[in-house]
Amino acid sequence: MSDDAAALLATARATVACRLNAGTAGNVSVRADDGFIITPSGLPPAQCEAADMVTMTMDGRHSGALAPSSEWRIHRDIYAGFPEAGAVIHAHSPFATALACQRADIPPFHYMIARFGGNNVRCAAYAAFGTAALSENALAALEGRCACLLANHGMLVHGRNLDHALAQAVELETLCEQYWRTCQIGPPILLTATEMAEALEGFRWYGRPRRN
Repeated sequence: MSDDAAALLATARATVACRLNAGTAGNVSVRADDGFIITPSGLPPAQCEAADMVTMTMDGRHSGALAPSSEWRIHRDIYAGFPEAGAVIHAHSPFATALACQRADIPPFHYMIARFGGNNVRCAAYAAFGTAALSENALAALEGRCACLLANHGMLVHGRNLDHALAQAVELETLCEQYWRTCQIGPPILLTATEMAEALEGFRWYGRPRRN
């Protein structure tokens, strides 16, 4: 528990250092035993200690002195629906949030979109924060994907572990910035279905060690 909590806190602080979150915005969790550990509600990572991380069971019970993030349902439901998910990051990063406020999917303007499992990054339908409806909408947008936008809210990613989830979040924010910038020039030229299929095949091995 202590090692997982310390790693979780370090990742939460890294989301601030990477400008993915500020203040108390966003939340991070890591799968642990039969449940998960999540950042607490209303406390900036800089003011947290490892002991402040909140342990939760899959039925929504928690232990510890602090309440869990209000978005704990999304984290719980991702772990239940995606066995490969070992960590989850929700962020209010500037460019992802700006695009989320347009309530539009990110199309295949760049082959790195394939990193997230498909030929686009979907934007989940709007629902109030902390609600079961928001979690349901997020899971629909994540079908076949490991990232999505949340309408008028921010971004959501899951990864194999905390390091991978953080890398996913940084990459998504980078792509959001690139998409925003190219749209200032004009509508981007999108990759074809064939080109994206090639990219998706390449991403079966991307970032993983391979033997010759």
